[in-house]
Amino acid sequence: MAALAEQAANLSLNDKAPVKAGKPKKGGDAAPAPQMERPEFIEHRNRIFDELFEKQQQEIAQKPREPITVTLPDGSTREGTSWETTPMDIANGISKSLAKRLVIAKVNNVLWDTLRPLEGSATLELLDFENEEAKMVYWHSSAHVLGEACELHFGCHLCNGPPIENGFYYDVAVPEQFGRGIAQVDFAPLEALANKAIKEKQPFQRLVMTKEDLLRMFEYNKYKVHLINTRVPDGTSTTVYRCGPLIDLCRGPHVPHTGSITAFAVLKNSASYFLGDANNDSLQRVYGISFPDKKKLAEYKKFLEEAAKRDHRKIGREQELFFFHELSPGSAFFLPRGARIYNTLIEFIRGKYWERGFEEVVSPNMFNIKLWEQSGHWQNYREDMFGLEVEKEKFALKPMNCPGHCLMFGMRDRSYRELPLRFADFGVLHRNEASGALSGLTRVRRFQQDDAHIFCMHDQVKGEIQGALDFLRDVYSTFGFTFALELSTRPDKFLGEVSVWDQAERQLAEALDEFGVAWKMNPGDGAFYGPKIDITIRDALGRAFQCATIQLDFQLPERFQLQVRAPTTADDGEFQRPVIIHRAILGSVERMIAILTENFAGKWPLWLSPRQVMVVPVTGVVYEYAERVRQQLHAAGFYADVDVGADTLNKKIRNAELAQYNFICVVGVQEKDEGSVNVRCRDDVGTKAKGQTIPAGAFIEQLGALKSSKSLDSKLVQ
Repeated sequence: MAALAEQAANLSLNDKAPVKAGKPKKGGDAAPAPQMERPEFIEHRNRIFDELFEKQQQEIAQKPREPITVTLPDGSTREGTSWETTPMDIANGISKSLAKRLVIAKVNNVLWDTLRPLEGSATLELLDFENEEAKMVYWHSSAHVLGEACELHFGCHLCNGPPIENGFYYDVAVPEQFGRGIAQVDFAPLEALANKAIKEKQPFQRLVMTKEDLLRMFEYNKYKVHLINTRVPDGTSTTVYRCGPLIDLCRGPHVPHTGSITAFAVLKNSASYFLGDANNDSLQRVYGISFPDKKKLAEYKKFLEEAAKRDHRKIGREQELFFFHELSPGSAFFLPRGARIYNTLIEFIRGKYWERGFEEVVSPNMFNIKLWEQSGHWQNYREDMFGLEVEKEKFALKPMNCPGHCLMFGMRDRSYRELPLRFADFGVLHRNEASGALSGLTRVRRFQQDDAHIFCMHDQVKGEIQGALDFLRDVYSTFGFTFALELSTRPDKFLGEVSVWDQAERQLAEALDEFGVAWKMNPGDGAFYGPKIDITIRDALGRAFQCATIQLDFQLPERFQLQVRAPTTADDGEFQRPVIIHRAILGSVERMIAILTENFAGKWPLWLSPRQVMVVPVTGVVYEYAERVRQQLHAAGFYADVDVGADTLNKKIRNAELAQYNFICVVGVQEKDEGSVNVRCRDDVGTKAKGQTIPAGAFIEQLGALKSSKSLDSKLVQ
């Protein structure tokens, strides 16, 4: 053990790992896993744990046993004994089925292990997997099972293993003697080890340890040592949990035992860095998912299959919408058809701006860092900015528009009569995202936003928030999205006066109430410079995304000394500070295109579609007429093509269907003589075998009406 500790002590956190972290490999691409011996550090940990756990149990045995009262959410009570009665005992007393479903408890509003004795009278909630907090606990416990399997299979050192929105992962440092990185061929052995642990019903045992004992227990693992030294203050204690051979640094709480995890699967692997810092060691990340029953796991795997079919990167290639290149990582190349979607979205929002009184502006892409120092971004955000030197001065590409808009507002004296002033900007933004974080269009370095900043008086906030909420409902309903709202209020660390925050939060709450959509309070989660409304949309697969932003800002007007000439009746001086409302609906246009691509599965509604009409001539005799129809459609503003290739008629129609053209116009001699088109509609099954013959002019007119309606169904209205 001393040798292991010395080896760990001699490694720094930026020693590059001997096993290169690469892209996930398919099973056939990787060599079989070598037979790894049970790591020596497992027994080292167990010896220390057993020694200290026995002392802890003796201390608990000495605690005084006193009658306690446990109050349930419905107001009913149960009697118990301090240091003996557990939440699981209470659950069993209510019903065996409840106890079986029980994942975690909440004691006095604090998450609590179900087998941990209550220390006194308390309120108690019993939570199952359907509760979001319980689900996170369930997946956190599952991460420990994954960590146990990884240690036994790879002989690795564990780093971090948190629950995430859909499952969990563990970052691990694979030893050199393993001979390669993690590959798909490792998934089955990991699942076998995990299922063995589940079958054994290993209890999760909680142990409170001092910092000194923690450093002794984890002396072999430089990553754990770093976490202990940086996150556990000297002279304090924290907890570890044991399940089977695994002992891990963890605050908990956890499910009662590993047998609570019914269905378990390893999903994928990827590269990562310790603490997400590219200057630290390269690690391997293994992702997993688990559920209380196998049916839910099967449903989730089916969901993943459907999501894979809808992957925007896949559809983007197939439909020739966009691509990425290593010479400009994180920056999408939008091909002509992809640019059609991009520009349509921007024009859609631009039209809404005209209706709603926004003024579009164009601002520089590059600023001297003095601007970012004044705004506070340089101090807090510089690592995420692209900097450059120009004539011995430091500049940076803008990652957001708000400081530039502040310069625009402050370029001359302004009166309160000009407010609200709504600046909108589609300018290009750049953010220096880590290469490992880049992911298709959802995480890029170069993007545009439907970004707007509203400068208004304090008493105008409510009205502007109401307008912003109505704006997002207008846009999201067009896409067929549902959405949820949360009001995030003043955090512990904030700028400004409490009275100003209280007034702003009250106006936001009133605006939300009058909006007529259910919303939740998220206390203490506002930004330090102002409260905000968080908007989460859900797509056709039920996945949640946060795109829109409605954020109050009291800080930037102070930093830029923005002011307006106040009404003569104002009590607080000749000039007043405006409030800024940061507002976006689409958010990143790139990210919204990714979401829409997957939401529609590449079957674009007519108004957004990059392929609206395909004209298919029956014979070469009508090629000229087919081209004339295409030109008429083009002149009317539609994206139309004509197929004059050598394929058969049926093959041409099938190709157009696969390419997701909204309408296929078949033209033959009869259509040429009549000046008509035989129309097949992608979204109308009844027209696929034999279309409806319509005069070309009438078809174009109906097509225009459908496009203007922005209907999600591509069906002509007669």
